[in-house]
Amino acid sequence: MAKKPGTNPKGEFAFFNVVYEDDSQRSNRRVPAELLGGLDGDEPARGYIMEQDREIAEKSGRPPLAIKRISRVGVKKK
Repeated sequence: MAKKPGTNPKGEFAFFNVVYEDDSQRSNRRVPAELLGGLDGDEPARGYIMEQDREIAEKSGRPPLAIKRISRVGVKKK
């Protein structure tokens, strides 16, 4: 059954676009917002996404792809 609109707390997750070494891209990868910020900024997101990729690769039987770069969705580039 679908949830009512507005029942998900805003700001619970940050979303990232991930570009891999083979230039493939995955959009809107969710990372818990509590991992981000502080002195490390968005760097903990890379480790979290790498762990997700490792779990996915283990289930699919394929090796995980190396991450080339990540960027937060909705943040303007300088």
